[in-house]
Amino acid sequence: MIRLIDILKVQGIELGSYKIHLATTGSTSPLEAYLQNKFKEWQEDQNGKNFQCEMNVALIYLSDDRWIFAGVYTVLGVTGEKPKCKYSTELLPGQGDLVGRIIVGYKRKFRNSYIWGEKYGSELKVTKLLELPYAIEEFKGYNKVQISHRKLQMIVQSCEESWRSSLSSVNGVYHILDNKTGKAYVGSAYGTDGIWGRWCLYSGNGLGKNKELHALLEEKGASYADNFQYAILEIADPSVTNEQLIHRENHWKKVLRTREFGYNLN
Repeated sequence: MIRLIDILKVQGIELGSYKIHLATTGSTSPLEAYLQNKFKEWQEDQNGKNFQCEMNVALIYLSDDRWIFAGVYTVLGVTGEKPKCKYSTELLPGQGDLVGRIIVGYKRKFRNSYIWGEKYGSELKVTKLLELPYAIEEFKGYNKVQISHRKLQMIVQSCEESWRSSLSSVNGVYHILDNKTGKAYVGSAYGTDGIWGRWCLYSGNGLGKNKELHALLEEKGASYADNFQYAILEIADPSVTNEQLIHRENHWKKVLRTREFGYNLN
C-alpha cells in the first residue's frame, strides 16, 4: 500500500522536522472548519505550543481509522502562551490537487494529537484517492441520517441537491437529540417541502416554530442549538394524511417518552 510520505515526495515536498496533527476535536469540529474553508485558521489556534517543528502534516478524522489529508504547512512562528497560542503557518506549494482528496488509513494508538513524523510518518497509508476534494457527503438514505446542527446548516446553506431532493419529497417523523443533556424532541413534518422545509427552519435558529424549544434557547442562548443532532424516525407513505402522521408522531413520543423526559410538552 502506498504511503502518504511517498506521494508527497513525488510532489516534490521534502519533509524536514515535522509533526502529524491528528485533528479530532475543538470548539468547532475540524471537519466542519474544513468544509467551510476555515481549517487553516482553526488549526492555528492552539491551547499550547504544539507545533515546535518545521512543518505540520494535517489529518482530519473521518471515521473508522480514516483521515482526510488537509495539507502540509510550514510553521512560521507562534505568539501567546498556554492555554492560548496563535500560530502562523503557510500551506506548502505543490499539493493543491491533493488536499482534501487523499484518504489516509491510520489506527490511533494513544490520545496525543501531535505526533512526530519521523517516528510515525511511515504508518500513514493511502487508502483512497478521491476524484474531487472531500465535500458534504451525498444523502445516503433516510435510515442513515444522523447530523449535527452545524452540518445541517452547511447542507441547507449549500442547498446540497441530494439532501434537498430527498428530504423535500417526503413527510415524516423526526428526532432531535440534545447531546449535552440527552433530552430529545420528536416532531412531524408535512406540507410544502416536507422534512426539508421543516429542517430549513431549524437550521436558521435551531427551533423552527416549536414553542417547546423556544424557552430552552431563550434561556441558554441561540448558540446552544449547536448541541442538537437530527435524525429521521419514520418516513410517511404518500397516502398518509396529516392527521395520521400526527398519530405516528404521538406514537414515537410515547415510545421514547419525550414528554416525561424530553422537550415535548404535548
